[in-house]
Amino acid sequence: MALVRTGGGYRIGTAADFDRWIAERSAQELAEPFTYVIGTDGVLRLAPRRSEHVVCAGGEMVLGAGEIGFVQERGRWGVREVTNQSTGYCPDVASWAAVAGALDGIGLGRPDRFTHEVVFRRCPGCQEHNIVREGDFVCVFCGSDLPATWNVDPAA
Repeated sequence: MALVRTGGGYRIGTAADFDRWIAERSAQELAEPFTYVIGTDGVLRLAPRRSEHVVCAGGEMVLGAGEIGFVQERGRWGVREVTNQSTGYCPDVASWAAVAGALDGIGLGRPDRFTHEVVFRRCPGCQEHNIVREGDFVCVFCGSDLPATWNVDPAA
């Protein structure tokens, strides 16, 4: 638990923050996506891909989480790919609004939606988290039907 309390991704609140962060990345690092979260303050935080999302967020709640990759075209940085793939937070695809807002706030070009959407549901029967594949809303653990709407957050 100490890692979560002392951890936390690099906070990217401005274009200058992003410029500093990206300048320190190697070509090898930039070849694969990074772990990201959008904090409840609406700010992007980044960490190496193999980092846990909960650690990237410093153990705090988030508005969005997943993986993100960057590309430089004509001297400008933008988002190459962005997902909501986080088994730590299991964010709904509706979290795109928070992700888009954070990226727009720092002036990064981005796609119009997640480049890969993951549909998460919690089974009302066994309480296990599921990834819904090919529209099959059935729990892989107990066979119960999964709800049509996102229900991973216990407060939801």
